[in-house]
Amino acid sequence: MLTDALPTTPGSSNHSPEESAWFVCHTRPRCEKKFAALMVAECFEHYLPLLQSVRKYQHQTKRFTKPLFPGYVFACVPLERKARIFQQDLLARAIPVEDVPRFLRQLDDVRAIVASGYELSVLPLLRRGRRVKIVGGPLHGLEGFVDDPSNPRGVV
Repeated sequence: MLTDALPTTPGSSNHSPEESAWFVCHTRPRCEKKFAALMVAECFEHYLPLLQSVRKYQHQTKRFTKPLFPGYVFACVPLERKARIFQQDLLARAIPVEDVPRFLRQLDDVRAIVASGYELSVLPLLRRGRRVKIVGGPLHGLEGFVDDPSNPRGVV
């Protein structure tokens, strides 16, 4: 199952484009929902696409939502109140969007895909034989080649 959180529709802000700017907000680890709640509390237009996930344990089944793009929330923030998005130390950085019309079309596309009900996941654009560098974990810094593009851990 899929779901997504969009308290306000992109483009429906109470602020004119000159007064507000769209940002790709890179949150601290596992802070996407808390940051989205801050955006609701501040009445800032934002979008956090969520997927419904099911986890089966020995004696129970748990259902929860998780972000489609871990670590990211998209927000339209009034420029005079931009400092408010950093108030709870939930944000690593706010990346300004340069091509807003294109960005809003892409958000609409993401919303349509999430609403479709199809199972989906985000995978890196890798192909067999592509040279890559490991950027995290115990093998940080090592370089290799993609062995199996369907398995991001398939590096030789």
